[in-house]
Amino acid sequence: MSTMTLPMKSRPKAAAALRPGAVTAVVCLALAAVVAAMSSLNVALPDIARATHASQTQLAWIIDAYSLVFASLLLPAGAIGDRYGRRRALIAGLSIFGAGSAVAMTARSATELIGLRAVLGLGAALVMPATLSTITGTFAREQRTRAVSVWAAVAGGSAVLGLLSSGLILQVWSWPAVFGLNVVLAAVAIAGTLRFVPESADPDTPRLDRGGAVLAVIGLVALVYSIIEAPSQGWTSTRTLAGLAAGLVVLVGFIAWERRHRAPMIDPRVFAHRGLAAGSLTIFVQFFALFGFIFIVLQYLQLIRGDSGLLSAVSMLPLAAAMLPATRLAPALAARLGTRTTLIAGLALIAAALVVLAQLTAVSGYWLVAAGLIPLGAGLGLAMPPATSGITSALPASRQGVGSALNDLSREVGGAVGIAVLSSLLTATYQSHLAGLPAAQAGRAKSSVAVATHLGGAVAAQAQHAFADGMHLALLVAAGVVLAVALAVATLLRGQQA
Repeated sequence: MSTMTLPMKSRPKAAAALRPGAVTAVVCLALAAVVAAMSSLNVALPDIARATHASQTQLAWIIDAYSLVFASLLLPAGAIGDRYGRRRALIAGLSIFGAGSAVAMTARSATELIGLRAVLGLGAALVMPATLSTITGTFAREQRTRAVSVWAAVAGGSAVLGLLSSGLILQVWSWPAVFGLNVVLAAVAIAGTLRFVPESADPDTPRLDRGGAVLAVIGLVALVYSIIEAPSQGWTSTRTLAGLAAGLVVLVGFIAWERRHRAPMIDPRVFAHRGLAAGSLTIFVQFFALFGFIFIVLQYLQLIRGDSGLLSAVSMLPLAAAMLPATRLAPALAARLGTRTTLIAGLALIAAALVVLAQLTAVSGYWLVAAGLIPLGAGLGLAMPPATSGITSALPASRQGVGSALNDLSREVGGAVGIAVLSSLLTATYQSHLAGLPAAQAGRAKSSVAVATHLGGAVAAQAQHAFADGMHLALLVAAGVVLAVALAVATLLRGQQA
């Protein structure tokens, strides 16, 4: 087989043999594997905390190490797929993802898990932009809209399906088996990619912007690291403030670098396209809220309500049940009412849902959880497809890998920052509300609510109420951020017609 990758337009035989249904199924399986990995480990956090003695901050890092590396490398990974082949990027990414998951099954400490989750993030960064850019770069226009809608539904629903599958696995095996599911999904997706997915690339794509890639990684890592470590270091400490400032300065430097570079990974001027800017903001805040919420609520269900891993995962099904039909309905609504109206309606539903969920206490019934999950899922489903289309339609076909990566970057940065910010608010409030405990128990109780609940008695009761207080604050802050973005989107898309 020739090693030279030709553009799709130069390969009529491959184009004629294209099977859109099979290609969509394979890339969506690969997508589901890497998206589910963002959330699936949340179900196992209580077991991981007990087995590895991980602190609340380490638990946040176990989840966010994946999201942070994922987000930091998405743009260069998308550019690599554009230049060297999206099919090759898929296979390489799935191989790294599967191998890292196999090794993670043997991990026995929080530090090992954090490192291995970072490796999985590297693989996922290669996979995710290649899935959407394969669709947008190879399908005809009439096939593309439907396939993107399916892609968006899988992107949103896989988080909940990941929770459910992990809950089922934990009923039979221990938490390392959750990584085993990643290995199986990666292997099946690799086989499907080799069989059905055509190669697509643009050999004329400029060389990778290495300077921009390094600046993006350093800036995002400094920012998210400082946010996650803030509860233990202090929000006003020199270390935290210096880290936040450094991260912001480097990201500003990244923007300046990209503006001057001959072939930037993403030209900041594309954000002058109002649809792309509004879509990116919408995707960012959706996953800021969703993944921050999932990180918190899975601990609430298991450690405060006392539900099993499986029951806590099943409890999340109303979210998916509302999201999937809303995702299918969204393109028609956007065509009839306009993207602006559809996006604002979706974001308003998300904010309202978070306000409802913020009312949960240590003794709330499940009905209140369901009352929040249904509008949360509907809001996510309404806003996601038009936001994704707004991003991908703003760039030419030859740059769809970067367009897809920008869409994914908005998701993953939103998820990573959401987990960092909301978990930090939760941890800070939780620790401050444990005042008055005996010194011998205070240190252990403050490390994590999983440890505190095992201490029993008054300590466990106080820890549960402290956790609920932290959750209340974190979800109200998330609701405020979503409303602020809804106003920004309304301004950006003012005057847009259906």
